[in-house]
Amino acid sequence: MPTPISSPPSTSSPVYNRIFWLIFAANTTLVLANALTFRFAEFVRFLGGTEQLTGLLVGTGAFAAIAVRLKLGDDIDTCGVRRLWLTCGTLFVTGCGLLVLTESLSWVLYVARIAFSVGMAGMFTCSMVCIQNAVPAERRTEAIGSLGTSGFIGMIAGTLLGDLVFNALPDGSIRYTILFGAALALGTVYLGIVLFVTVDDSTRSSRSNPRVFYLMFRYWPGSVMLVALVMGAGLAVTTVFLTRMATARNINGIGTFFTSYALSALVIRVLTRNWSRTLGRRKMILLGLCGHACGHGLLITVQSQWQFILPALACGMGHALLFPAVISLSSGAFPRRFRGTGTTFALGVTELGVVVFSPLLGWIIDTWNFNTMFATSAVITITFGSVYLITSRQLHDDERLVDRTTCPDAPRASAPPEVRSDTIEASAERSPAKTTTAS
Repeated sequence: MPTPISSPPSTSSPVYNRIFWLIFAANTTLVLANALTFRFAEFVRFLGGTEQLTGLLVGTGAFAAIAVRLKLGDDIDTCGVRRLWLTCGTLFVTGCGLLVLTESLSWVLYVARIAFSVGMAGMFTCSMVCIQNAVPAERRTEAIGSLGTSGFIGMIAGTLLGDLVFNALPDGSIRYTILFGAALALGTVYLGIVLFVTVDDSTRSSRSNPRVFYLMFRYWPGSVMLVALVMGAGLAVTTVFLTRMATARNINGIGTFFTSYALSALVIRVLTRNWSRTLGRRKMILLGLCGHACGHGLLITVQSQWQFILPALACGMGHALLFPAVISLSSGAFPRRFRGTGTTFALGVTELGVVVFSPLLGWIIDTWNFNTMFATSAVITITFGSVYLITSRQLHDDERLVDRTTCPDAPRASAPPEVRSDTIEASAERSPAKTTTAS
């Protein structure tokens, strides 16, 4: 039987055990399935829709995912990951199934996109909460980063498989039936793995948690949230507008970009898996922001497929360093009992970055051109990153070995003391307007 995932890990508990590798396999399966749906915009156009309709569908799904996160974290904290994980997996499978059955533009597309987006958001959140709770506190960033390498494997396989299906089959609905049907099958496999991983998860709490908004203000992670917004802007550039740029410049596909991106991120994750304890997460964020800014700047020069390689390598490095550091710092600002809320909050801010910056970047493209959009994205990355680096310079990293041993009483970037729910609620009742926030 799998090792229980709800019990607090000991300081000597391993990171790379059977539970880790099962979650790794599940995450690879999920990202592979998601990559097969990268042709969603083409599917909408095939049905007779416009770019505006595609944006509305994607935006509706993103807003739904952000709204659900407000309740998702609290449910994970009180009920454990099993119930929510399986529910979100079922929503993902349902969304893929509806896409397979859709033959015209209708309200079903909205339902399918909402189910798909909410399911994806919950599945990723549950996997990260599960792995964080199963490893020692000082190795959270390493575990998040190592688990994230599964996504790069899935991205490479999914984009190559999607290109193969499109190139091998003639125009028509059969292309999308195969792609979305394969995503449906992979989602079913994912559910089976989750059932096995969570078989011993008996986490239940009879206590009611404080309100979500109170927890957000009480354990506000600080200016690292600006970096999370920048990550969302970067995702908008690569996953929303890159295909448009390739079409406008008569470049045959973007498989070269995503393959190079994923390989770069995979190698960097493996080589830097211990950097949170040696170099520190603040410097990881600095290097990651430099990678994003350089990658977006280099996209200005791209006129053919092979020219995608260099910016993809830079963007992949940025993603590899930013994601585990930002998620670890953000979720670590919350006590372990509220780790589900902390993780969903961090991921929600990243998704908010996609929602906020996508219309702005699209407007810049329509008003000027793609090069102006890439330059703007690079400037936003540098600006927001500079604010974070200035405001966080006095904080000491509780994962970094040097800071933990030489500055035991210094202000911490994460890892707050455990606080009982009844104490928090009593404090909130006494002075609801006076909450303590981390700088």
